[in-house]
Amino acid sequence: MLSRTTVLRDEPLRMDADRQRAGWATAQLVVVDEQGRTPVTWESGPAGEFRAGDAGSWDAAAGSGGRLRTRPAIEHAAAPPADAILLGEADGVAYWAVRGRPNLIEGDDPSEWADLRACGADLDALGAGLLTTAVSALNWHDAAGFCSRDGLPTTVHNAGWVRRCPEGHEEYPRTDPAVICLVHDGGDQVLLARQPVWPVGRYSVLAGFVEAGESLEACVQREVAEEVGVQVSDIRYLGSQAWPFPRSLMIGFHAIADPAVPLRPADGEIAEAFWVTRAQVRAALERGDWGAPAEPGERLVLLPGTVSIARSMLEAWAAQD
Repeated sequence: MLSRTTVLRDEPLRMDADRQRAGWATAQLVVVDEQGRTPVTWESGPAGEFRAGDAGSWDAAAGSGGRLRTRPAIEHAAAPPADAILLGEADGVAYWAVRGRPNLIEGDDPSEWADLRACGADLDALGAGLLTTAVSALNWHDAAGFCSRDGLPTTVHNAGWVRRCPEGHEEYPRTDPAVICLVHDGGDQVLLARQPVWPVGRYSVLAGFVEAGESLEACVQREVAEEVGVQVSDIRYLGSQAWPFPRSLMIGFHAIADPAVPLRPADGEIAEAFWVTRAQVRAALERGDWGAPAEPGERLVLLPGTVSIARSMLEAWAAQD
């Protein structure tokens, strides 16, 4: 859901200051606050209830046609400011991102602001791509004020895509690769797990960050072995998705393991791990993102929200015969 960018984001655009100034009069701003929220307009009303107590998440039972509410750039400044990031161009319109806050524009309603986790799955392709890029780049800028080589302050260049210190050292937006793997038995069972910080009943597939000097496939083998104590084979690539929380790239795989091997959840990392059938996954998917109470004697299984690649992986596996 977060891999649907439709804007032209070629590097020459970021280095053409004349084109940036010329396009500023018709450019649009994506304003993102420090909590990663931006104003969203719902074409037919949100799909569910807004849950302010659940880290600001929408109960997205179904897509509701959301779109970003951007602002004319010329109303923000007469020319591209130093802290603005060029996200790209679409249909001749340049889109930029800036840090802002509710009520930046008079009459703006703070309750209409939502974050990427909450609204990403319901945004149109243009909005999903813009907000994913904006959140990723702004998060990097927040943490990149000083050069990692000499500690000197850095300044912004190339329309927000480079930071440079007085010594000329350049740094670019960071992305941390992480693998996420759907482990199955080659038949009708898939492995699910829960982190200790997740609420009871919330499960997903296994994931972990790639270490220095490690291939993606080796990371899959290591992470699964470390987290649940089983060996996997037949590792195959599925797809990838930006996950800017704060700056990851989720790289999806599936692999096969033997369900007869006892699971050994890693202490402090995995609270529970167990195998479930395809029918059980289908039932969990039908409950929706937030789910309904389990039947008597049934384990409650709530799966990741529709914005995540984990959900797409489980949906695709569950749909197979």
